[in-house]
Amino acid sequence: MSKYIAFLRAINVGGHNVKMDHLRQLFESLDLKNVETFIASGNIIFDAKSGNTKNLEKKIEACLREALGYEVATFIRANAEVVEIAKYKPFPPSKLETAAALNIGFLADPLNEATKQKLMALRTEIDDFHVHGRELYWLCLKKQSDSKISNVAIEKALGVKSTMRGVNTVNKLAAKYA
Repeated sequence: MSKYIAFLRAINVGGHNVKMDHLRQLFESLDLKNVETFIASGNIIFDAKSGNTKNLEKKIEACLREALGYEVATFIRANAEVVEIAKYKPFPPSKLETAAALNIGFLADPLNEATKQKLMALRTEIDDFHVHGRELYWLCLKKQSDSKISNVAIEKALGVKSTMRGVNTVNKLAAKYA
């Protein structure tokens, strides 16, 4: 058994409210073990047999669609991957120290060069981006409410689904489950 973290999109935002106990039960119904939730924003930690995480993502998405009545994009990372994502420094320390927010976007697959260029075209004087593996990093120098960028805007521009987490959430997950 390996430890995984599922990052779910559209949980407890936009009028979609889901109790964490219910999410745990849904994951357990898929024969996943030691299921835990981490804050009420769709971070599910579980143990599963090592294998094809793409197939597992599809199983979870189908289960959630049936149980909740709407699509919940699911992005699974092995625990070791989350630790590496937390350690990764996408921007120089001087930028990180002055930024108001650093968000990590989880993607199903790495972006191709054309899609990376679309992301970089979204840069503004307060927003910067970096791509590494299956994650995109969004640095906002001011309050995010001052930015015209959002997860929805990023998805629309890139034509791919993602879910965002603040760097503090990812760091806490990495530390707790390392």
